[in-house]
Amino acid sequence: MTDRAVITQEGTAGLIDRIPCGFVSFADDGRVGAVNATLLEMLGLERENVVGNHIEKILTVGSRIFYQTHLFPLLRMHGHAEEIFIMLRAADGHDEAALLNAVRRQKGEDWLTHCIFMRVRERKKFEEALLRAKKEAEAAREKLDTHRKELEAANAQLEQQALELELSQQQLNEHAIELEALNQALNERSTQLETQRTIAQDANHAKSAFLASMSHELRTPLNAIGGYVQLIEMGIHGPVTPGQADALAKVARSQRHLLRLINEVLNLAKIEAGSVNYDSRPIVLRDVVNAVFPMIEPQVRDRGLTSEIDVSPQLVALADRDKTEQILLNLLSNAVKFTNAGGCIRIAAGDGGGSPGRVWLQVEDTGVGIPPDKLESVFDPFVQVDVSAARRAEGTGLGLAISRDLALGMKGQLSVKSIQQHGSTFRLTLPAA
Repeated sequence: MTDRAVITQEGTAGLIDRIPCGFVSFADDGRVGAVNATLLEMLGLERENVVGNHIEKILTVGSRIFYQTHLFPLLRMHGHAEEIFIMLRAADGHDEAALLNAVRRQKGEDWLTHCIFMRVRERKKFEEALLRAKKEAEAAREKLDTHRKELEAANAQLEQQALELELSQQQLNEHAIELEALNQALNERSTQLETQRTIAQDANHAKSAFLASMSHELRTPLNAIGGYVQLIEMGIHGPVTPGQADALAKVARSQRHLLRLINEVLNLAKIEAGSVNYDSRPIVLRDVVNAVFPMIEPQVRDRGLTSEIDVSPQLVALADRDKTEQILLNLLSNAVKFTNAGGCIRIAAGDGGGSPGRVWLQVEDTGVGIPPDKLESVFDPFVQVDVSAARRAEGTGLGLAISRDLALGMKGQLSVKSIQQHGSTFRLTLPAA
């Protein structure tokens, strides 16, 4: 059965009875013509108690006055009224608040007013929901206002930071320009220094080449002087008086000193010119000591020094034997020169220890030592640690410089440790064979 058929069977009255709000219809004289079951249930009345009676029967006293003075005149004037608050009187005497919506229509010769009543508690429920929604909306708005203010403050801070960053960027750009100018000046200065360094290197190589080429020219007359002195001392050219022998001895000493000085200068020049050749092969360090020490032993004895040798025959280095012997001879000569009578010179050797693949040979003395401020420059050419002692020992200041360069040429190293007035230790480190 369709909805239209149900409506037809039940009629309009049946439908009005089932609507969820109260309904009443009355004429202009106030007589009620129809009422639905919802309104009767709302007020606890029976249909016969309402139909045929005046509309004011279901109104409170106040509502009756309102009906007479305002509501009915409003309906007669406009024909409708919307959401009018009105109080209804229930059968048990309690008041029921309701909202009224009404229309006035003409039916034939009569005018009828149809009213709908909705309990206020339903409205209250919706109003409370609306009120909660309003409060939540206001809270949300306040929160949004707070966030907006925070964002505005953050934006202002960001703008300030942006200004500061812009200023910093500007300063950095200025510094960059200054640094670029400084870098350009440094590059120009570096170019100038490189040019000067190249010129100095060329000049130094030219000097070294000149000195190396002058080897024979300088040594030949000195050797000739030494030879003639020996011939005179031997009496080849006649008898020599004691005074003449003393003078010849002085000449011979001066000749040997000058020849040694020239030899050292020429050796340094050869090293700087890169004209020194190295013949590296396995050498027994004890054999090197045995070959060199006899050459220095008379000086050790003459100066009243003692000596110790602690070198194992098992230690083998990969080096040029002649260059190694020259280094050891220079170190021993310095030790003898700068150690006073009663002192001791010790030769020791060992393996690499903390440096695998290395062996070392060192000369220790109990001499005058080296001042701390001289340790860095002791291997520089022509540097003399103690000028008075060097003059007394006729030193040139080239022995350690030559020894250091020879050690480097054999992939080794020459180092020193010293305590003033307690002695020095010079260590030659070489690759192990």
